[in-house]
Amino acid sequence: MSGVRHHIRFLLLAEAVLCAATTRFQDVLSPGRTSATSYKQLQGWYSDQNKWNEKLYPVWEEGDPRWKDCWKGGRVTARLATDSPALVGSNVTFVVTLQFPKCQKEDNDGNIIYERNCTQDPPALQDQQVYVYNWTEWVDNCAWENCTSNRSYNVFPDGRPFPHYPGWRRRNFVYVFHTFGQYHQTTGRSSVKFSVNTANITLGKHVMAVSIYRRGHSAHFPVAKTRAVYLVTDKIPIVVSVFQKHDRNLSDSIYIKDSPITFDVKIHDPSYYLNNSAISYKWNFGDGSGLFVASSSTTSHTYTLQGNFTLNLSVQAIIPVPCRPVIPTAPPPTSAVTTEASSNSDSSTTVKSVEDNPDGGCHIYRNGYYSADISVVEGILEVNIIQMTSIQKTESQAENSLVDFVVTCQGSLPTDVCTVVSDPTCQVTKSMVCDPITVTDECLLTIRRAFEEPGTYCINITLGDDTSQALASALISVNGGSSSGTTEGVFIFLGLLAVFAAIGACVLYKRYKQYKPIERSAGQAEHQEGLMAHLKNFKAIFFPSSTEKNPLLKSKPGIV
Repeated sequence: MSGVRHHIRFLLLAEAVLCAATTRFQDVLSPGRTSATSYKQLQGWYSDQNKWNEKLYPVWEEGDPRWKDCWKGGRVTARLATDSPALVGSNVTFVVTLQFPKCQKEDNDGNIIYERNCTQDPPALQDQQVYVYNWTEWVDNCAWENCTSNRSYNVFPDGRPFPHYPGWRRRNFVYVFHTFGQYHQTTGRSSVKFSVNTANITLGKHVMAVSIYRRGHSAHFPVAKTRAVYLVTDKIPIVVSVFQKHDRNLSDSIYIKDSPITFDVKIHDPSYYLNNSAISYKWNFGDGSGLFVASSSTTSHTYTLQGNFTLNLSVQAIIPVPCRPVIPTAPPPTSAVTTEASSNSDSSTTVKSVEDNPDGGCHIYRNGYYSADISVVEGILEVNIIQMTSIQKTESQAENSLVDFVVTCQGSLPTDVCTVVSDPTCQVTKSMVCDPITVTDECLLTIRRAFEEPGTYCINITLGDDTSQALASALISVNGGSSSGTTEGVFIFLGLLAVFAAIGACVLYKRYKQYKPIERSAGQAEHQEGLMAHLKNFKAIFFPSSTEKNPLLKSKPGIV
């Protein structure tokens, strides 16, 4: 009897030693990390306590000299990107991209080739492609399924066979993902994208580790490892962008009084988990204007007071989900069995309330929050060009034409002015001049600018201070020449044009006077009014009169 016990102990010890020597997925993918003791199963994933086929998929520690020779021409690196953070219940997506050594790339057949006209050795010939790895020739010669010797190698590290997707023989890399105490394996080319649902992943930060192997004839060899941190949250991830027309720096959280501010909310939902949800936005702008609830992600608000304010936004999404089955309520106990019923108070018919399912399970309520401290100051709200004057010059002066622009503004006083001269379409910039200015009393200044050539120009004048700026635009026609002869020629032409216009007006007047009836119909009255309007236009063109009534222009402002 004692011999049997000794034999059983020996078998148990041998099994323990064998288990200790077995390589597990956890040992390969997350060495030194303790696997989760309890977790929910992810669909399509397996426990990292499964055995790893180290003979078919050798394991190399970091710093192993074999890494230097695992790839022709240099070391391959991997980049792992994720669209985290992910709202719990949605999908989080990962993209792995292999980056090959210089001058190497993947062709349409999945082979790794040297790029033509590249300086990397060996150089590619003009009439022949040089391969780094020619898997196509290998697959065509062996045809994978027809090679009985290779069938045992077309498996993952846990022994499961490769899935036969369309073109699966051209997928020359094996990707093994590991997170949350589980692993997922797939084949692919130089880039792989996959998603995992987060319904069974606990809230918080997690690490996704990836090991990539290159497929071979009799074994598969590691080429790269990478990892990334992703976040699962029960708060809706939101980003708020702010725009104000006259704000000079949108990133400083300083905005202008009496100017509308536009708030645009972007919900980070790359897997479209909230597509069928009812989403509401609750705003509190912090200026005592009250709460605003809207269904649109864009809203605007105007602060009428200066000061510091705290903006608060609450976003709520009502997500439809399959309703829970209705559990019938137990009938109230009779007086005869009151004592017995009270002793069984832990009845299974009692439904526990869930915080995010207040309506009984047909919807899930998720919320997101945003808060920001902003400052509201006085700013420049409007700029107007009220007068443009061409400066007359003598022949001894410079050839450039000078024009004075009289500009006014509303709001705070500016500290700088910029003038941009463009083509008539206001698209191509010809010159830009900026000057500091000092305005102490009222926003009224004259800006003098020179034009090298005659023509039509688009003028943009911008007045700004530390926090705001405003723009005014105008089209101006600049005449060439500086002598008075050009001016006299213009006046002679205008005089002759006025004479002809007067003669034409007299002829028209006599004609309409001769045939003028005693009583006019409504249509004739309109025709007569149209003629008078044309005569007024002739008068306005050839005999202009000053209509400026602004008393600020009586005293010429300083010239910039």
